[in-house]
Amino acid sequence: MAAVTNGQPRSPGKGAGGANKALATALKDAGCSYASLAHRVNELGRRQGVDTNYDKASVTRWLQGQQPRGGTPELIAAVLCERLARPLSPADLGFVPDQQRPVVGRALVYGDDVAETLHTLAELGSTDISRRTLLGTVPFVAGALTNPQREWLLWLLENTSPADRVDEEGGARLLPAPAPAPGAAGPVEQVHAMIGMFDEMDNHYGGGGVRTSIVHYLTTELIPMLQQRGVAPAPLRELFAAAARLAAMAGWSSYDAGEYGLAQRYMTQGLRLCAEGRDRVLGGQIMAGLSHLATSLGRPDEGVSLARAGLATAKGAGSPLGLMRLYAMTARGHAALGRARETSEALRAAERQLAASRGSAEESPWVRFLDHHYLEAESALCFRDLGWAARAEDTAAQSVRAHADRRRRQAISRSVLATAHLQQHRLDEALSTATEALDALSGVHSERSIQALRDFRGRLAPHRAEPAVQEFERRSRPVLGAVA
Repeated sequence: MAAVTNGQPRSPGKGAGGANKALATALKDAGCSYASLAHRVNELGRRQGVDTNYDKASVTRWLQGQQPRGGTPELIAAVLCERLARPLSPADLGFVPDQQRPVVGRALVYGDDVAETLHTLAELGSTDISRRTLLGTVPFVAGALTNPQREWLLWLLENTSPADRVDEEGGARLLPAPAPAPGAAGPVEQVHAMIGMFDEMDNHYGGGGVRTSIVHYLTTELIPMLQQRGVAPAPLRELFAAAARLAAMAGWSSYDAGEYGLAQRYMTQGLRLCAEGRDRVLGGQIMAGLSHLATSLGRPDEGVSLARAGLATAKGAGSPLGLMRLYAMTARGHAALGRARETSEALRAAERQLAASRGSAEESPWVRFLDHHYLEAESALCFRDLGWAARAEDTAAQSVRAHADRRRRQAISRSVLATAHLQQHRLDEALSTATEALDALSGVHSERSIQALRDFRGRLAPHRAEPAVQEFERRSRPVLGAVA
């Protein structure tokens, strides 16, 4: 029977007295103080929706052999992974491995064996849906983003011949086949029809409302198709690309539901499936999704790196709209870092790609939703982060008018517009616009929209003595939570 300290089992395999030597070694190698580790674990947890209040005494107890509760071992591993710039699991740090949750670690890795990838993705989805409580806290791990970038770029280098390296506006070499006709009824056509339905639901109701359906279809219908023997090479390749798209959608919808760690894992596994589908356009879009996630979670440096990897992927694939989005993600990362010149250059590059596109009908089906309104919305966020209030106001207002039928984008753009008003000292207009954004969230399950409005509410701190601000904070509390 395992020894128990303060109600928590000690991990096996430790030295005399139960000391956690593995954690002590990692702390020493990282040059990380007890207080610094505790602070960063708390910070990372709160960013991902877990409220903890650890201190240096907590770290002392962990070093003495106490097993942290819940998903804290994953948070500790994520912090030290960032510091040491190498993958670490809770088991590597001497914590008791939970036999029900090894998939959480495996899903961060871009694996060589696609059969193992399918197994990992199926297990992740099954546990996500039917045994959700077993997953516990699934943290976003910034340090684990290096592996999929490196492995994908190596695959790209090995599988792109000189003939594939064409001009950005040239013909497509590894584009997927055109979207199947609506009347067709084969497996590939059925999967494309389901993707279209999920897209429509996501646009109208947010990812939180459709996430479970996407994961269920991916794991119970599509993955078994890919595991069957005897499928011809051409349809098999198309099915792998469709599965990559659905895995990316599971990632986006998890992101929209505030499940950031799950989003990272679904996107990582989707990128591996994308290699089997040999789809460079979709690979670039998955990189764009990971870039968006990293920048939004406070790692814009990683966001820029991922966007650049996506640009290397998509150049020469014949999709100006795909490149436009990747340049926009590059701009978002630079803006969050306060780099005005780099942001402007990236946005100009995005505009050039938009102008180069011959229209959505000539593009990959994976990027046909992208248009100048999308670029307006992303540009507005860049201008907000750089403090360019007048430009943010103009661009966000255009985005609001263009997305009347998309409530998630409406809510985000109205939040940016409200911030632009506030940055120009127009408090009444700011509160009025923010209230409209709050109303737009009714019936929309979107953590991204909520975070945009929380960003605005946080900027109200200097004005909290104003009765109108107090009323807005009271009204927003049921949707946005308590004021920090």
